[in-house]
Amino acid sequence: MQSIEAPLSMDVEVVPFEPKPESGSLPAKPLFEPLKAHEMSDGRVQFRKVNVPPHRYSPLKKAWMEIYTPIYEQMKIDIRMNLKVRRVELKTRPNTPDVSNLQKCADFVHAFMLGFDVIDAIALLRLDELYVESFEIKDVKTLRGEHLSRAIGRLSGKGGKTKFAIENATKTRIVIADTKIHILGSYRNIRVARDSLCSLILGSPAGKVYSKLRTVSARLAEGF
Repeated sequence: MQSIEAPLSMDVEVVPFEPKPESGSLPAKPLFEPLKAHEMSDGRVQFRKVNVPPHRYSPLKKAWMEIYTPIYEQMKIDIRMNLKVRRVELKTRPNTPDVSNLQKCADFVHAFMLGFDVIDAIALLRLDELYVESFEIKDVKTLRGEHLSRAIGRLSGKGGKTKFAIENATKTRIVIADTKIHILGSYRNIRVARDSLCSLILGSPAGKVYSKLRTVSARLAEGF
């Protein structure tokens, strides 16, 4: 019998690469321009309305141009004062760059109505992580008569000393309007300021709150 020897090597046939015709290639990726604010809402104009409390009507008249200028020129939002119903009305324009600008402007105007200064409230237009939190003294503890008056006095301190100390330590702004308290700042800083205010409402002496504030503010500084 004759043995059949296996070939030691395999012949590999080399097929030259031929590029596919252009007609069979994928189409070019389309480029779409970003939608504008009025296009995202199917061309509908979006509105926001902010009521003006009676005690903020005169301050609004004095600071109107300071409020109007950044909203109209920088945020590209139309703003007007409706004198019949005493309400500030905001609406988007075709050249509004971002649809979120409308809500930012509404928050800015609302913060001014709560009692914040324009220079403090305008930070809501420039920073995304700022909020306004409101609560009442009765939410912390039910107080009446002179006890309520003393609690409000502890929150402010002599000449506003306590309130300013909490603001500077927590990098927030606080408005005490009768029994309502409004805090403007970032989430973490609002929480620290709220805890300090609640301690004062519950009867803690200012010195104890100051020492706790120093500890917490140092911890916050280390976090950054």
